[in-house]
Amino acid sequence: MPIIKKLKRVWELLGAGFITGASDDEPSAIATYTIAGAKYGYSMLWASLFTLPFMIAMQEMSGRIGRVSNMGLAGNMKKHYPRWLMFFIAGLIVIANTINIGSNMSAMTQAFSMVTGLTDINHHRLVAIAITILILAVTIYLPYKRIFAIFKWTALSLFAYIFATFTINQDWGNILFHTLIPTFHFSKDYFIVLIAFFGTTLSPYLFFWQANQEVEEKMIEQCKPGHVCHLRPATDVELSRLTTDTRIGMSFSNIITFFIITLAASTLFKAGLHNIESLQDAARALEPLAGEYSYLLFTVGIISAGFLGIPVLAGSAAYVIAEVFGWSEGLNKSFAKAKEFYAVVIASTFIGLLIPLLGLNPVKALFYTSIIYGVIAPILIMMVLHMSNNKKIMGTHTNGWLTNLFGHTAFVIMAILAVLTFFVL
Repeated sequence: MPIIKKLKRVWELLGAGFITGASDDEPSAIATYTIAGAKYGYSMLWASLFTLPFMIAMQEMSGRIGRVSNMGLAGNMKKHYPRWLMFFIAGLIVIANTINIGSNMSAMTQAFSMVTGLTDINHHRLVAIAITILILAVTIYLPYKRIFAIFKWTALSLFAYIFATFTINQDWGNILFHTLIPTFHFSKDYFIVLIAFFGTTLSPYLFFWQANQEVEEKMIEQCKPGHVCHLRPATDVELSRLTTDTRIGMSFSNIITFFIITLAASTLFKAGLHNIESLQDAARALEPLAGEYSYLLFTVGIISAGFLGIPVLAGSAAYVIAEVFGWSEGLNKSFAKAKEFYAVVIASTFIGLLIPLLGLNPVKALFYTSIIYGVIAPILIMMVLHMSNNKKIMGTHTNGWLTNLFGHTAFVIMAILAVLTFFVL
């Protein structure tokens, strides 16, 4: 019983950091990690461990900026930085997120068709439309606390990739070696995969999402519905809880990453299936290689990841645009009180819907979206670092030396990868 009570306390502690970490493993990430495992086997497992401290540092900084300043990243950019920079970053994030929404929706549609057997193109389109309507209905009409609870429980469905991995006999000695010892392949294809891997793992839209979610959580904690509310300064207890939540969330995210790569490496790579054209191809290949259970778990994981990832993508785009133009914002507000915010959610989701309706290849779109994020990332990482060390924004809650070390290292790595992008593509 004490264990159950501890688990319950941990579950109640989990908030924006956990949901952010889980949503990082949306279908674009699943596609990228599957490609990495299929092309290079276990040799890219090191990246799932290597990126963890950078993810924790960046998300913790982003969340702390929101919790301390009572506004998101775009709001702080608007207040403290040149307008052209704000519009440039906001535009790139919204474009990339919209493409990613459509790609995720297309991947979900393919996965749904495999489970149901509805493989006709017209069925695909109907399923994509139905998914869009369902996601928008949940996002717009359900109260924030209900949406938050759905996100948390949906995140647990990602355990499907852990279960699927354990349905196969694994070479754990080899897996441990490649997790701890980096292996590089000096080829164009390898560096493209590496850029996409880092781009989807350190996804810039998640910086915006967590900062705004911390503001939303703070409003729910401190404000009564229908009353004018002035948020109190962040406390050390709040910030400590934010740090713990973020570390758990990012660790969960990278554990799932580790098992997706391991699953693809132990099946697709081993069978010589190195070039994956679609998540549908990857899932179908798993059935004869790993059995029906692995196939179903992989497929269900794609669907549930999309139900978590798409609202986060649309929501983060809406937060950015709303803060840029000074609109009322937030999932804790009703549609009537934040019409422009929800209009962006609806518009980005419906524009994204064009990808499955037009029958575009989701894996290529998902993969290149990851590369777009990889190019944007160094600019935004430097912005987050500057904000989180700016006493006008953070007061006494600026970064410690270790957070700055990981943040600046992340910037250098992502900047190098961004430069490499222009040479290898």
